[in-house]
Parts: sequence; C-alpha cells; structure tokens
Amino acid sequence: MRTINRDILKLALPSILANITVPLVGMVDIAVAGHLDTNAATMIGGIAIGSMLFDLLYWNFGFLRVGTGGLTAQAYGRQDWKECARILTRALGISLGIALCLILIQWVFVKAAFLVVECTPQVRELASQYFFIRIWAAPATLSLMALKGWFIGMQDSVSAMIADFVVNGMNVLMSIILALGITLPSTGTLIEGMGFSGIAAGTVVAQYSGLIVSMLLVAVKYSRRVFDGFCFADFKGVFKGDETRRFFVMNADLFVRSLCFIAIYIGFTVISARYGDVLLAVSSIMMKILMIFSYFTDGFAYAGEAMTGRYIGARDQENLRKTVNWTFIWSMGLAAVFIGIYHFGGVLLLKMMTTDVAVVEASKAFLPWLVLMPVVGCAAFTWDGIFIGATGSKEMRNSMLWSVVAFAAVWIVGILILNRSMSVPSVISAAPTQYGIIAMHILMGAYFAHLLARTIYLTVKSPLVYDCVKQS
Repeated sequence: MRTINRDILKLALPSILANITVPLVGMVDIAVAGHLDTNAATMIGGIAIGSMLFDLLYWNFGFLRVGTGGLTAQAYGRQDWKECARILTRALGISLGIALCLILIQWVFVKAAFLVVECTPQVRELASQYFFIRIWAAPATLSLMALKGWFIGMQDSVSAMIADFVVNGMNVLMSIILALGITLPSTGTLIEGMGFSGIAAGTVVAQYSGLIVSMLLVAVKYSRRVFDGFCFADFKGVFKGDETRRFFVMNADLFVRSLCFIAIYIGFTVISARYGDVLLAVSSIMMKILMIFSYFTDGFAYAGEAMTGRYIGARDQENLRKTVNWTFIWSMGLAAVFIGIYHFGGVLLLKMMTTDVAVVEASKAFLPWLVLMPVVGCAAFTWDGIFIGATGSKEMRNSMLWSVVAFAAVWIVGILILNRSMSVPSVISAAPTQYGIIAMHILMGAYFAHLLARTIYLTVKSPLVYDCVKQS
C-alpha cells in the first residue's frame, strides 16, 4: 500500500501544484478585464465568450493529450521505448497539422460561431478581438496538449508541472503587463498597455514559452533513454502499422467525447448569455470557481491514468486494483475539503473574481450548487483518468453521450415547466430578472445531472478496466 500511495502522490502532487495555476490564469484574465473599464460585466462577458470559442476548438482535439497519455503509459509498462518515441512524434505531427488548419479557417469559424451564440454586440466585438489574437498560439497550444499527455504517460508529472508553471506564470505576468502596462523601476517610465487585446497577446507569448521549455525537457531527459537509436527508418514508420491504426480508432471515440463536452459547455454559456451580461458574468465566474476543484481532482486523475496504463502494460492486476482504490480514496478526501471551502468561503471567492457589486450579489444565490458539485464530480473526474490509462475510449465516449442526454433532459423539462408558470421576457435585460435567475438554477441543475450521468455509467463499466490486463 505504501508503494502505491507514494507513487500516486509522486504523480498527483506536481500535477495539483501545476493545476492550481490554471484557474489563477482565468481569474487574472477576468480580474484584468473587470478593471479595464467601468462596464466590468461586458468586459468579463467578452472574456467568457472568447474563451468559449477556444474551448469549442481545442476540446475537439483533447485526444492529443488523452490518447497520447494512455498509449504512452501502456508502452511504458511494456518498456517499449521506441514506441514511446513514435507516439510523441506522431502526436506532435498531428498537432501541427491541425493547428495550421485552424489558423486558415479562423474567420469562417468566428462568423459561423456568432450565428449560434447570442450575446450583446459589445460582448461579440470584444470576444472577436480576443479570438483573432489568441488563435496564433494554436501550434503551441496543441503541441503542449500532446507533450503533457506524453509526460504523464512516461510517469513524469514533474516535467508536465514545469511546463504548466511556465505557461501559466507567463500568462498571468504577460497578460497584466500587456493589458495594463508597466512602469520601469529604473527610470520610472510608463509603458502603456494594449488594453483588452493585451489579455489575448499575453496568452500567445505564454504558450510559445511553454512549448520551448517542454521541448528542452524532452531533449535533456529522454534523448538517450527513449530516442537513442531512433533513426530515420523509425520516423518513416510513425504513421504506419497497427499502433497507428489503434491511435486513430481510439481518437475517433475521444473526438466524439470531446464534441459532447463542447455541447454541454457551449450550451451552458450560450444559454447564460440569453439572460443578460450580468448573468453571463455570473455563469463564467461560477464555472471558474468550480474548476478550482476539478484541477485539484485532476491531479489524482492524472496519477490514476499514468499508473493504470503502466500496470495494464505490465499485466499487473493486483497493483492495478490498488491504484484504482487508493486513487478514489484520495479524490473523495479532496471532495470533502472543497465542500467546506465552497460553503464557508464562497462569498470571498466571488469578491476575488470581480469588484462589480451587481455580479457578486447575483452570484450568491448559486453558491449552494458549488457545494453539491464535488459530491459527484470527484468520481466522474477520477474515472476519466482511470479509463484514459486503460485506453477505454468507447466507454468514455458513451459516458459523455449519456451526459449530454441528462443535461438536455433536465434543461428542457425545467425550462418548459418555468415557461408554463411564468411569462417569458421578450428582450434580454441588462439586470437579472426573476425569470433569468430561476432559469440559471435550472441550468446549474442540468450541469449537475451531466456529472451524475458520467459517474453512474463509468462505475457500471468499471470491471472492463481490469479486463484490459488480460487483453494487453
């Protein structure tokens, strides 16, 4: 038990430390936007919609991290170093190809997106401005997805942590400097910031900084162990063979899974935007605060992913069972901690996100949902990590399909009942209405339902994880 727990913590703690900085980036972006103009809600809405557009893009390609991580972990368990090298090379090649396509279609994508996304003209203008700057980070962003998955699969969460620290630290620093400006301490000279555009420009600088550091880590730590003897003949075979076919078949399932994630997230944001800038800002802030918990739990999910794949590759069922059990114990402990944090410190977290009194006051009514989310979220996130390590792409796909059904069912039924009991507002109101507040509660309930559906489905399918040992 000691060995298993030591390995779990060795992998989880660096990931948690790195993940802590992820919501910090979102918080800083919102905070900077909220202090750039007197109309904080509109600025925050611009960040929310702009970020949503990138989520719409990048979540489609989450398989670059997920698929790479699971396959690498199993190759690591088999001690197949050449396959580890081929997996990374394959993932990076695909990442750069996808990034080029995204840059080419950027204008078409934005125009199409705003045919669906309903928001005020001011928010739409700011979101578009944000998108057209940040899209140039696509090659670095997608490559970093692949590299993070590969590091985790190699049981090396420290390298993934270093890369995340660089990206997130640079993002915070450069977004503040480029948006708000800086006074040089030596001369007292004020360098004017770029305003709202500086937030997106800071992200671009950060992503390429992280890519450079990640490639240096690969060169320093793995040039001999993994890439020694990796010749041109091996490179030509990167996109051939059974493992390549397995990579693409697996990632087809994960692509569908990503589309389901997007459907829920986009649905959440688009629906929120219908009820005005204040409630849009509320939904964005609530999601950011909830993500704090998910980033902690993801640390143990990553550990479960790496160790599950490793023990499946090594055909070690005993340690596989211990890994699954103890990963869940650690995750449930974290859930209990965050229930307390959200209950007692929820208002403080809101005030840290924005100084806009209207947004803070409107958000207070939804704090009880934050207390409920970790109850089912810990299981959903942990099972995701374990199934990634087991390369159970079919089960992960199906769990998200059922999640979409649950989300849609709760929302549709809830809003139909609301519309029967109250009159539907004819226009978007700047200030939250009673109708909008109730609708947002229904929306939060739908999000809870999607987490519950994921948890139930993957729990029922969990015996398949252990069957992978026999099949490997």
